[in-house]
Parts: sequence; C-alpha cells; structure tokens
Amino acid sequence: MQHIDNQTIQLILIAVVVLAMLFQSIILIALFATMRKAAHDASEKIDRIQSSVIPLIDNARALVERLTPKIDKTSDDLTALAHSLRIQTDELQTAANEIISRVRVQASRLDALMSDLLDGVDRASSFMADAVAKPMRQVSAVIASVKAAVESLRSAEPGPRSHPGNSPGDSDLFV
Repeated sequence: MQHIDNQTIQLILIAVVVLAMLFQSIILIALFATMRKAAHDASEKIDRIQSSVIPLIDNARALVERLTPKIDKTSDDLTALAHSLRIQTDELQTAANEIISRVRVQASRLDALMSDLLDGVDRASSFMADAVAKPMRQVSAVIASVKAAVESLRSAEPGPRSHPGNSPGDSDLFV
C-alpha cells in the first residue's frame, strides 16, 4: 500500500466535511420545505376554521347584546314581583291574623250565648216539669181518692175487704 501523506489525509477530511455539510444542507432545505408546506396547510386550516367560527362568535355576540337588556329587564321585573309578593303575603298574613282573632272573639261570644240559652232552657224545663208535675200529682191523688171512695161505696159487701193478690192469711195485716 502506498504511503498517504498528510496533505492527502487533510484533503480527504476536507472532502468528507464538505460532503457532510452538503448532506446537512440538503436535509435542512428538505426540512424547511416540509415546514413551509405544513405552515401553509395549517394557515389554510386556521383560515377555514376562522371563517366558520367568526360568524358564530359574531352571532353569539349579537345575541348577547340583544338579550342583555331583556335579561336585565326580566331580572328587574322578577325583583319587583318578589317584593310585591312579599308585601302582599305580609298583608294577607295580617288579614288572616285579624280574621282569626275576630273568629275567636265571635266563638267565645257564641259559646257564652249558647251556654246562657241552654241554661235558660234547662231552668224553663225544670220550671215546666215542676209546674206540670205537681198539679198532675195532685190531680192524680184526687182521682185516686175519688176512685177509692167510689169503689168503697160500690162494694155492698160488709166485712173484711179482700184485695186481689192478697193471700188468705194477710187479711189481718195492715199495709
């Protein structure tokens, strides 16, 4: 084999370095071209997405702008309604309490009235019972005495009187 001198080795090394740099440049150019194409594709996709999303965002913004006053008005109306309902509920509670107290007063008055009426009816019925029963007893006694007198006059039989239901040995006993 031949002896390679220093200059040849340097020349070979420089050639290898140049080839490596050339290869690296080609790879960098290829990467640049791929990245440029990917950036262009991404830009197109972003433009398409942007063109479809921007109208949605604009519509949403317009909707929010249109609905904001209505929502504010509805919120104010609901607040006023709640306040009005609170006031009416308080008034209704006051009226109900007043009605309940009046009903209680009337119930106590009605109770007293019914108690007085029933006491009066009780006294009247006692008075009527006494007024009717006493003369009835007296009339009954008079009728019984008249009946006894009439029976004693009718019976012509002299001697011991026999009463129905008396046993023969009871004739001497007085009841």
